Amino acid sequence: MTSPRTGPGRPRDPEADEAILRAAVELLIERGVERTSIEQIARRAGVAKVTVYRRWSSKEKLFAHALESMHEQVRAVDEVNGPLLDVIEELLPRWGELLADPGARALTARMIGAGPDHPELLSTYWRHHLEPRRERARKTLARAKRDGVLPATTDVDMVIDLMWGAVLHQLVLAPGDRSATELTAYLRRMLRQVGFALPG
Repeated sequence: MTSPRTGPGRPRDPEADEAILRAAVELLIERGVERTSIEQIARRAGVAKVTVYRRWSSKEKLFAHALESMHEQVRAVDEVNGPLLDVIEELLPRWGELLADPGARALTARMIGAGPDHPELLSTYWRHHLEPRRERARKTLARAKRDGVLPATTDVDMVIDLMWGAVLHQLVLAPGDRSATELTAYLRRMLRQVGFALPG
């Protein structure tokens, strides 16, 4: 396979690209947009500053690309076989671990805080990180309605908004740290409140 090129005769190094994108996400989490520079990203990635500038003209464009490159960290409900409630029960501990992860908490806070001054970043985060998860939630709730797990009259988008509000509260606003076990129990109570008949 031919390597992607930045210009005539200049092949790009996929490993350098990955290192730069990984460093950008790490520093975004650690320091935020304003306190991170291209120089710091290059140093963390182990590349020359000019290598970064050949690919991205600004740190905002680099951050946007880095966010787009993030992959899903846990299987979706529709990727696990079995009755819906059993699948949710299986995945709940992993969801709790993700909510407890300091990196996930910091990234969420950074993106919300970046909105006023860096709307392009927030828009990218929405399109490539949040909206795909929202679409998966829609499919799961639609399945729940079809299976009789939730009432046929359930307003799917309203339920998603309510659940996201609860999750963002735990990720960004709630003081103190919570363990994965505590957050798993919180998610279970939240799902029970919106109508899923999960055990207590």
